[in-house]
Amino acid sequence: MKKWLPLIVILGLVLILGGYIASLNNSLVELDESAEAQWGNVESAYQRRADLIPNIVSTARGYAEFERETLTQVIEARSKATAVTIDPSNITPGQLQQFQEVQSGLSSALSRLLAVFERYPDLKANENFKELINELERTENRINVERNRYNETAQTYNTKVKKFPANFFAGILGFEERAYFKSEAGAEVAPEVEFDFSN
Repeated sequence: MKKWLPLIVILGLVLILGGYIASLNNSLVELDESAEAQWGNVESAYQRRADLIPNIVSTARGYAEFERETLTQVIEARSKATAVTIDPSNITPGQLQQFQEVQSGLSSALSRLLAVFERYPDLKANENFKELINELERTENRINVERNRYNETAQTYNTKVKKFPANFFAGILGFEERAYFKSEAGAEVAPEVEFDFSN
């Protein structure tokens, strides 16, 4: 019996380690799937914004046909923003930065569009345009909420991936750290934009 004792101990350790690795894998899969699902919500919010833009541009175009340059910039920025896609199972900091840059470009173009059309009283009074702008504002808020939720789920996942002893096995099992959304330089300063649709 004594000669089998080392083998039994080794077998027991292998079973314990195997059980731990299986449990860790299942836990990381759940956390990874949560982060991936939340990334889908982020993309959905950005897509909603992209879907609103053609209606905003179309409504504005009828009132100020000669502001073609601004409208063109919005259309081009939307095209760039919708062209950048990210594999949600492998979000790298570089990919996320590129995604943020094109989305920021679209936000900037939209701000210019709204600032330009402050000059058009008829457009400001247009109920359809006002509703589109309100919907855009709600969507921008939604984007912020979904980005924050993504960061929260990514943080939970990343914490698990980085903790010992999980960090030793996570890489072996193919689980890598997820990138976070980060604010852009100067984002702490609120932009001074005024839109008065009551006139």
